[in-house]
This record gives sequence, structure tokens and C-alpha cells, in this order.
Amino acid sequence: MRSSLQRSLALCAILLTATIAAPPAMAASRETVAMSVGRLLEEGHYTRQKLNEEVSRKFLQTYLEMLDFSHLFFTQKDVDEVTAKYGTSMAGDVLLGNLKPAFDIYALYTKRVDDRVAKIKELLKQPIDFKSNATVELSRQKSSWPKDEAEADQLWRGRISNELLQEHLSEHPIEPAPQLVARRYDRLARNVHEEDKDEQMKLYLDALAQAYDPHSEYLSKADMKNFSINMGLSLVGIGAMLRSEDGYAKIESLVPGGPAQVDGRLKVGDRISAVAQGPADYVDVREMRLDKVVEMIRGKKGTHVRLLVIPSDATDPSRRKNVELVRDEIKLKDQEARADIIIRKDENGDPIKLGWLTLPSFYADMDKHQKSTTRDVLALLKRLKKENIAGLVIDLRRNGGGSLEEALSLTGLFLKSGPIVQTKDYNGSIRVSANPDPGIAYSGPMVVLTSRQSASASEIFAAALQDYGRAVIVGDKNTFGKGTVQTILPIGRFASLLGSHSDEDGALKLTIQKFYRVAGGSTQLHGVASDVVLPSLSDLPEFGEGALKNALPYDEVAKARYTKWSDSHSLFIDQLRRRSEERVKNDPEFHYVMEDIDRLRHKLDENRISLNEDQRKKELQDDKLRKETRSKERLARNQDEPRIYRVTLDTVDKPNLQLIMYPGKLAEAKKNGTAPKVDPDAASDSDTDLIGGANADDDTKTPAIDPERDEALNILADLVDLSRGPKTASANNVDKTAPEQRP
Repeated sequence: MRSSLQRSLALCAILLTATIAAPPAMAASRETVAMSVGRLLEEGHYTRQKLNEEVSRKFLQTYLEMLDFSHLFFTQKDVDEVTAKYGTSMAGDVLLGNLKPAFDIYALYTKRVDDRVAKIKELLKQPIDFKSNATVELSRQKSSWPKDEAEADQLWRGRISNELLQEHLSEHPIEPAPQLVARRYDRLARNVHEEDKDEQMKLYLDALAQAYDPHSEYLSKADMKNFSINMGLSLVGIGAMLRSEDGYAKIESLVPGGPAQVDGRLKVGDRISAVAQGPADYVDVREMRLDKVVEMIRGKKGTHVRLLVIPSDATDPSRRKNVELVRDEIKLKDQEARADIIIRKDENGDPIKLGWLTLPSFYADMDKHQKSTTRDVLALLKRLKKENIAGLVIDLRRNGGGSLEEALSLTGLFLKSGPIVQTKDYNGSIRVSANPDPGIAYSGPMVVLTSRQSASASEIFAAALQDYGRAVIVGDKNTFGKGTVQTILPIGRFASLLGSHSDEDGALKLTIQKFYRVAGGSTQLHGVASDVVLPSLSDLPEFGEGALKNALPYDEVAKARYTKWSDSHSLFIDQLRRRSEERVKNDPEFHYVMEDIDRLRHKLDENRISLNEDQRKKELQDDKLRKETRSKERLARNQDEPRIYRVTLDTVDKPNLQLIMYPGKLAEAKKNGTAPKVDPDAASDSDTDLIGGANADDDTKTPAIDPERDEALNILADLVDLSRGPKTASANNVDKTAPEQRP
């Protein structure tokens, strides 16, 4: 069972991969599909919520916002009229197969778009003043609809002025701003008119499902064509999952091992503004249908695609980065667990050998060889133990989840027998899932590194190790907070009871259960809180489950019976936290991160951007100067890099291991043309332009700046030191022999 954020995002987005054609079949009537979806939601969803007036109100709000995300096309008068007509009856109408509200509201939306596009064209003929002190909202997702046409006209003047200024200031102009913006809104109008009744129904039923919770949704026939649940397929593309937001294709997640994730420059939350094929000119894709954007990004293996991207941390949307990628097959080996042996110095200057295990996902049965995360990690652990590592970090920062069974068995490698997770269904029935193997594969000091992108199965793993007192959780304040289980129900199986015999009626992704920790709390909404929190640009509430509308609430169940890890293995949380806080306070890289967080937080809270050209230019220049200053400061520091040896499943039994990072300053490495290799999963800092990556080959990249990685190793070294207790003559003896020099 794949109960993960990765699966949820993949299902609600378009996977940039080759699709598989499905045989033609007779579809059920729209009315029959609607009735089936309504009944399944009432009878199958975790909440068992009836399609009543409360659901109708959420349903209408969700549908209106799917159509008008930024609250700009409809007026409050429109919303009031539609609410008076359909606000309490929409959900019940679905059970009757009545889709008239869907088509009526969409027709009103179409008229509002046509009227607005005509006004925009007239507005673009007028001179725009970029010397005023006016500002405009950056995001209107939470704003009220304009009360009338006059207020809407005023809002649109600011929006269009900002779009013109944004394109004018861009370092990568595509065409003159007025023509570009006019073409953009012509495309929007065309897209709206191209949506047929089936597509309108899909959007409508999707809104109904998401009125229950954000991970439930109706998947149309087209959606099912663009997604394969089989994790073992060979995928061709760049390996990104997108969703549409405010006219942009926004990156929701990156496929482990895909070209985009290995390259390292694209980040979750980045927005794609333009796409180019190889050396050809960029094509603006804002307000383009998501499937059209996907079609432009897809292509043959080995071909190049260029993306013009607004970074997720950009305080000014005029800032763009140019990312060129080579389309490739997403190799299964790139999604496998892998490890590093890191030889560094502890606080006393003595060498210490630490293990680092990167886990991109909890995979299972990926191919005919019956791939298993647990089996692979066990093989890596054996090699790490053979190398006499003093401690282990497990990196889950980009792990969106995967197989529940693998999460259970992997947790069991580090614990004795006992419960690992509790699951509750709609009737309150609780099932306790236990460690399937009483054996322990590794009993040494452990740190689990997490982020807001760690979700579902990752949260189960981290929560269990935290509740047992087995590992120190380090990273963002909390993980994502997805504590729900989904299943896929083909509509055809249920529609057949109403007279249809088709398998082409789409499917319903339905939330059916919730996860709970052995200590009783849910991972839903709260996620897993870190024992030691590190500053991070991803650590914003906007990036978690709590930012999603209609998220299910946090609650608790009774604590399961379990025995904590032996008291003699204290985790020294207070001491670790104090030591880490002191280092972070004096670390220039974390200073940069905290400055960026403050600046981004201020911009998000303020939610406004200037329409004054001079002010915007100054802000962009300040950003550029800040990056240049930081780059010079980094090169001026004389810091030793650790020696890092990569262990893969192919090399796990070989005596010689690849050295992927050398000691010495980056400046010297660049000057001598010996830039070291880098872990492709290493997180960059906010200054993404400083990171090598124009070439997709890892061998040409310079080491990514990753203060979280470095501090996680510091914390692990502290834990090793504290776990040893009083020093003895041999306490700090470490095997200093490099792995590749072993006989």
C-alpha cells in the first residue's frame, strides 16, 4: 500500500513522463459517474460525512476557487448570487446526478473571463506609470472577491501593471511585455473555451472530493492515463510533478533519481514561466493549460529542454533562473538507498568516521527482482558497520513516503520487537502494526534528518524512532504532517450497479484511514517535531499539511504498549540542543539562511510588491550584491572539507570505494580544475546560482552548500561523544584508514 505524499502529489499532478495508451471503451453517463462519486464519498471516506448543507458550502467555495484561484474574475456579487442559488443544495444534487450547477457556474466564469480579457487588451493600449508609489498584492488566494466591477477594474490595473513591470525587469525577456501579456490572456480565454463538459465535470467532482480533505480527488480518464501506480516503470522525462497555481505550472515534487532532482537547481515551489526546446527561443507558458506545459517539457531521451523559473524563495517574481536539463530515463538505480562514509574531525580535532544513509523513498517491488528498501538498507548497514562507523545519519529530507510495509520493516532494523504505528478507520477501529523482525541491524548512535518535505511513511519511521527514544530527530520544526491513508476506487466498478459496464469512468482517490504514533498522537497536521531544530528556508507553515484547505484535524488515540530503548542509551537532547544552538549562532552559513528567512517571511506577511520601477531595480540589485558578497566571503574562508566515500548497492561489497569530496578550499579546486564531485541529493543554500549544475553530469559540479548536512554531522559527533561517557585512553581511537586502501 502506497500511503505517501509522493503518491498523493503524483495523483493530483501531471507526471512528466511517457504515457501509456488505454483501450477505448464506452463511458458511463456523466450523471451516473457523478452519482457514483457522491455515494462513494458518503460511504467510503474516513469522515463518513453526508452530502449535506455543510459539505455543499465547502463544495461551492472549493469549485469557485478552482476556477478563480486569485479571486479576480468573479465579484462578490457573483458569489452571493451563486451561493443563494446553489450554496445549500449542490452536494445533494450530485447524488441525484444533477450537474446543472457545474455547467451554469462554469458558463458564468467563461463570460467573466471573456469580459476581463477584452478590458485587459484595452488597458494594454494605455501608458503605464512605473514611477508611482503604488503597490499590489503578491497573492490574492486568501483575499476577498472584489465587491463589484469597479473594484475589480482597479485590482486588474495593478495586476497588469505588475506583470508588465515583471517582464520588463526580467533578465530573460521573451518578447515586448505588452505583446507577451496580451498573448497570455488570449491563451487563457482560449483554454477556458476549450474545456468541454467532461472536463468541467472532472473539475466539479474534484472540488467535491477536496471538500472532504485535500488528498481525496476525482481522477478522470485523462488523469489515469498520465499516471501509473506501478513504481517500477521506466520513466522518460525530467522527473517533476506539477500542479497549476495562479496561472503557473508549479513544482510539487521531484522524482527521486530524475534529471531535475539529480541536477539540483529546481526546487519544490518553483514556478515555471517559460519553456524552450534546446537552443530555441523561450515560449511563455503562464496561463497555459497544464497538459500543454507538460507536452512541451516532455520529449525524447537525450534532448535538451530549458526552463525559465521563478525560484520558490524569490521575493520579487521578476527574478528568474535558467535551468537546462537533458531528458532522460529515470533509472531505478538512482532511486535506491545509498550511503556515504564520512571521515571528519570532531571538536577535539580527532578524526571520526560517520555513516550517512540517503533514503529517497520507501520503495517496494519496483521490478521483477522484488526491490526492497529494507533489504537494500540492510546491505548498506553491513558495509558501514564493517567500516566501524561511530554513528549514523539517515537523511529523509526529500522522502515523501512510499510503502507502509517497508516503513515498518525498516524501522524494525533499529528496534527490538514492538508496535510501530497505529491505524484508525472510520468506525474507530484501531489496528496496531508491529515490528516484523525482533533482530537489530544497527544499535549505535543515530540521527534522523527531516524537513517539511518528509511525509507519510517518512513520518511513521521518524515518529517511531522518536517515541522509542532510539534516534535524535533533526531538521525543520516539523515534518509535512500527512497522517492519512488513501486508496484508489475505479468508478466503473460502482457505476456498473447503476447501469454502466465501463472501466473508462475515472477513479476516486479516497482518504480511508489515519495514522497514529505508538505514543498516541497523530502525525496528521502536526507531523513529527524535531528534537533539534535547524534554520531552513523550507521551514515555513505555507509548505505543510496545515496550509492545505479542508485538512483533517489532529487528534489522539490511546498509547500503545511498548518499551523504550534502554535508559543507558540516553539521547542527551538538552545538551545536543545547546551545543547545536551555539554552533548555529556562530555559523556564517546559518546567518545567511536566517537573513533569507526573515526577508522571505516579511515579504510573505506583507504580501505586497512595489509598482515603482526604480525601487524594484534597487531590490534586484541588492539581491545580486548580496550573492556576490556571500560568494566572496565563502571563498575567503579556510575550512577543511571532510573526506566522503560513496557506497552504492553496486559497490557495497567492493574493497575500493569512490571518493566524492576532497579536503581543501573550493577556490583552489576551481582554480586547479579539480572541482570535486558532490552528493546529488545535497541541498543547496538559497543562493542557487552559486551551485554548479549547468552540466547535468555530477562530475563537473562543485560541492553544494548544505549547512543542515554539516550540522547534522556535528550533532551526531556530539551524540557519539556523549554516549561514550567518561573519556578513556582508547575512547577516541578511530580507524583512520581510508576505505579504498583496505586490502
